[in-house]
Amino acid sequence: MRKSVQQHAVALLVASGAMVLVACQGASETRQDSLQIFVSEPVGVMGTETSLAVALPSEDSKRARNILQSAEAELRRIEALMSTWIEESEISRLNVASAGEQVSLSTDSLEVLRASRGLFDQTDGAFDVTCRPLIERWRLAGKEGVLPTDEDLAQRRQESNWSQIDLLENGARKSLGSAGVEPSGIAKGYAIDQALATMRRAGASGGLVEVGGDLRVFGVGPEGQGWSVGIRSPFEARAWGEMTLSDAAVCTSGDYARFVEIEGQRYSEVIDPRSGYPAASASSVTVVARDAMTADAWATALAVLGPEGLDLLPEDEGIEALIVTGGKAGEYRIQASEGFSALLVSSEFELP
Repeated sequence: MRKSVQQHAVALLVASGAMVLVACQGASETRQDSLQIFVSEPVGVMGTETSLAVALPSEDSKRARNILQSAEAELRRIEALMSTWIEESEISRLNVASAGEQVSLSTDSLEVLRASRGLFDQTDGAFDVTCRPLIERWRLAGKEGVLPTDEDLAQRRQESNWSQIDLLENGARKSLGSAGVEPSGIAKGYAIDQALATMRRAGASGGLVEVGGDLRVFGVGPEGQGWSVGIRSPFEARAWGEMTLSDAAVCTSGDYARFVEIEGQRYSEVIDPRSGYPAASASSVTVVARDAMTADAWATALAVLGPEGLDLLPEDEGIEALIVTGGKAGEYRIQASEGFSALLVSSEFELP
């Protein structure tokens, strides 16, 4: 079921249980350009909360509805291609394919997998979509409440890696049947990018696509400039920093939101593919990049790498990151890439 399109003249609030909060305020009815913010909050997209917004002349409600519906359809299309929770998806078919079987893939799935392969090299193996058997093993551990053994995890790691998966012109082929991929750490960002592209092509003056706290914006927001994006505190559900962005993506990873509890201890759902164990190097990571696919993948990678991963950020791709280590308010440390402070409009924290 789709919620109705809303015209927000006073305020637009997008809030999720993930790291990013967005608060956009402005009385658009009084603006000289007569732009209105139209909002839709579709349900059932990727199992999380979703918010879409476009800026258009106030009389264009029908056009806004069509744009928002097209953006939603694009999110659902990418989900249908790449979700490992959907048995009929292309990625699910690849995961269950036999050794030597060629699986046809769309240009979308191939683009995500090729980007994933490149990021594996860029991150020294910290971002690795082929660690699916490890992810499945930890999901089982969370359900059973029993930690896996070192031997079990070592075996799972041998069951799948990039040497066992060949990306072809129109598909992929595995040399080992157990090999598989879990693109959830990058596919959501790609879907956000594709949905935003539909808004641009339709001629919206500005737009926002937010899925589960990860988002991308472009053009004008409710105040006629950029979009106000809040950085959520990893210790409580409120914003403790604010940025104004006009053409950028923000994605996050935090162990406070995605974890399993086993034998009384919390473990992050982000797995370090190198060790086989849940990532423990950062409490939260916020990444700002030109596109959501890049921001999504690096948020996952830096959750594994911690502050040491800042040195691996490509210098020419406009990526900035903020990493919080330490699990308690008052007992934490913040480290960031060199250009992150320039993005902040305000913050309660100080960068070194």
